[in-house]
Amino acid sequence: MGLLCWVSALLLIVAISGVRTVCGNTELRALMEIKLSLDPDNKYLSSWTSDGDPCGGTFLGVACNEHWKVANISLQGKGLAGKVSPAVAELKCLSGLYLHYNALTGEIPREISNLTELIDLYLDWNNLSGTIPLEIGNMASLQVLDLCCNQLTGFIPTNMGSLKKLSVLALQRNRLNGPIPASLGDLEMLKILNLSFNQLSGFIPARLADIAQLEGLDVRNNTLSGVVPPSTLQPNTLPGFVKIGTSCNCCWGYYSHGCIRDWRIPGFHPIPKPASPLVSLEYSNGWDPFAVSHDGIGASYEFPPGFKFNLEDVESATQYFSDGNLLGKSNFSAVYKGILKDGSVVAVKSINVTCCKSEEAEFMKGLSLLTSLRHENLVKLRGFCCSKDRGECFLIYDFASKGNLLQYLDVQDGSSYVLDWPSRVSIISGIAKGIRYLHGSEPTKPAIVHQNVSVEKVLIDGNFDPLISDSGLLKLLADDVVFSALKVSAALGYMAPEYITTGRFTQKSDVYAFGVIILQILSGKSKLSHLMRLAAESCRLEDFIDPNLGGKFFDSEAAKLTEIALACTDEHPDLRPTLEAVTEELSKCGGTS
Repeated sequence: MGLLCWVSALLLIVAISGVRTVCGNTELRALMEIKLSLDPDNKYLSSWTSDGDPCGGTFLGVACNEHWKVANISLQGKGLAGKVSPAVAELKCLSGLYLHYNALTGEIPREISNLTELIDLYLDWNNLSGTIPLEIGNMASLQVLDLCCNQLTGFIPTNMGSLKKLSVLALQRNRLNGPIPASLGDLEMLKILNLSFNQLSGFIPARLADIAQLEGLDVRNNTLSGVVPPSTLQPNTLPGFVKIGTSCNCCWGYYSHGCIRDWRIPGFHPIPKPASPLVSLEYSNGWDPFAVSHDGIGASYEFPPGFKFNLEDVESATQYFSDGNLLGKSNFSAVYKGILKDGSVVAVKSINVTCCKSEEAEFMKGLSLLTSLRHENLVKLRGFCCSKDRGECFLIYDFASKGNLLQYLDVQDGSSYVLDWPSRVSIISGIAKGIRYLHGSEPTKPAIVHQNVSVEKVLIDGNFDPLISDSGLLKLLADDVVFSALKVSAALGYMAPEYITTGRFTQKSDVYAFGVIILQILSGKSKLSHLMRLAAESCRLEDFIDPNLGGKFFDSEAAKLTEIALACTDEHPDLRPTLEAVTEELSKCGGTS
């Protein structure tokens, strides 16, 4: 009997192993077909191999469930330029398919509807064409369907009203036409419905107003007509009957700042009605600390027109924060390269709200300071966005195409990153002018201390002019985050000696850091040794100036710059010059004040 049990157990193990192998092979074959279709040139999915294990952690963007079945494919923003393969239907346990922010073409395969466990389907921001497959209406588990920003045509399938678990339906920025299906009113779990920027016509179905969960509706830029359903009216927001013009950027609810054209009926006074879910006027910024709160915070802060970006702008610019656009990370932020809708290139710094000052008034004060800074040697802040859903604040800056100053240190002779002598003098002069501006060279601007100047914080634009970044940024951050950032600066040698004893920053602290930067630029080294400093103090320029210059520099200018650097890094803050005095001296080295 024992032997029989042992044999039975062995057969069971073999059977289980066989099932896993067969299923694994089926999914592996499907993944290889998907790879060939998505990435025909094998540029981005080279980690997907026919002899690999999809659940072993080596397949880019593939995650499996506890049963060793493929559960998620996350390939957003990966540069894919192929098509969506019908083979995706073979991944029976797939719950999430994320292919947004790529350059996919072709039609959405109708076989995708066989994914009965799919919860999230993100195909937005591609170049998909054709119609929306009718079969999608059979995907009962679907909760998020995002097909926005493609080239889709035809009608919105009426059977989408069968997707009872759907909470987000995003079809904006396509070429869809025909009416808005009244069946969408059956989507009881729907929270977001975005149909803007299409060619839809007809009336807004009154049944949409009965969706209790609906938080936002966007129907801007269509050819809709008729009246807004009366039950959507709310006192003090949408007065009386509102007719939606065919050429109007109609927006109610989700993006409440759109254009709404209204005609008041003479003598008509709105009768107070219960709040409608369609008129939840949360701006697209989401978390909006800029709004006036009950205690008046925000009332005294006015920002320039166009400074507020919405989350859609930021996501679009960065291709949904794709890895390919990531420029760098720190312990409190990440920076992405982005392209705005007007074509301008920007850098987007994302900061988690937990890293920001908890006092709203202090945060607003810091943000107001950032928006007031304007100088040719400071990185220009284009705007900001705060998202409640993501729990992040985004600062949008002009993009510096030549990287940061650190890239131009510790380079080999002959490298394109070797700066010539005039460029070094000009960069030093520009940094000085930028810090002088921060310190209050203009009487209309309050003086501030940067606190964290370093070669990494000096960006270089296309003309090789220096731009100081993160000016005033520490005013937004929580104290522990600031302390963490400053520890990094101290480790790199930028911290003035007096900070250790006083724990305070002054303008002379910035002067010290600037002096260190001068020495780094002159020597071409990011780390300054004791011997190098001795050579500088002894004016032995041949032992100190960057040998990559091949002696092509002016001795008198090099001596003057070295003298300024040593004065700025004097151990006694009272003996360090002001930046006003420094820029005056630098004007004698070819710079201008």
